[in-house]
Amino acid sequence: MAEPQVLLTNDDGIDAPGLASVYEELSAVAEVTVVAPSENQSGVGRTRSHRTVRESHPWGYALAGTPADCVAYGLRGLETEFDLVVSGCNHGPNAGNYLVGRSGTVGACIEAAFLGTPGVAVSAYHGEDFFVSPPASYDFDRPARVTREVVVRALSAAAFDSADILNVNVPVDVADPPMRLTDPHHDYDLVVDHEPAADAEDGDASAAVGADGDTGDIALRDVVWPETVGWENPFGTDAALDERYPVGSDRRALVDGEISVSPLSVPVSEVSDPTLDELVAGFNENEAARRAGGN
Repeated sequence: MAEPQVLLTNDDGIDAPGLASVYEELSAVAEVTVVAPSENQSGVGRTRSHRTVRESHPWGYALAGTPADCVAYGLRGLETEFDLVVSGCNHGPNAGNYLVGRSGTVGACIEAAFLGTPGVAVSAYHGEDFFVSPPASYDFDRPARVTREVVVRALSAAAFDSADILNVNVPVDVADPPMRLTDPHHDYDLVVDHEPAADAEDGDASAAVGADGDTGDIALRDVVWPETVGWENPFGTDAALDERYPVGSDRRALVDGEISVSPLSVPVSEVSDPTLDELVAGFNENEAARRAGGN
């Protein structure tokens, strides 16, 4: 049986150590072509560009664009018929429904799924530090080995007959982590801070801004884990995360030092509800009455 053709990308850039580790592992079981961003593109989701620039690389190509650009180009701009897209290994976790939706790592696989090719998105986390930053200080060999195993087993078991994407989070610091099927957990809020204008002089009270003012800068700070604002380490707080997140959620798997595998589907599923049928029927009835009345 011929080796599978794998398109490898990421959102940390083509020179990222996480991508290098995955490339080395996958090359033992697959024909791997890299099309990755020339620079860091973290957090861009499934953003696409209208134009881009390609530069040759020993493993494939670097693209001046987003992870979704790389996948779009790889699947439609190259002659290779790819069996799978692998995105990662990301330098930090992608767990939770909100973060998964904004992740460039996962966004690459969403683009692939819309183009008819399944994907595996892989991210790394640390059981105490949470983020693996700076990435040069961490070892991505374990996430890379897990990626290889997931790719081989998913393809041989026809796992992509039912799932479009497998979103995988792997600890870098757990010797023998168990694997668990998980659901992305929704836990998200936002803090809005009104700040002085960037060019305001010290002591200029008129430059201060309040919730109903019209001067100054506005900071939108994500609250993606309890007792954190922005990109703080949630494992460094006193929050009882094991009580907050149920077993079977991706976040609980991270708290317990497990490998989280969340099967995802694309596109999003529709909602069926009689009240929505009534909404449409009522609108059409009102429009018909309005036209009949000459209004």
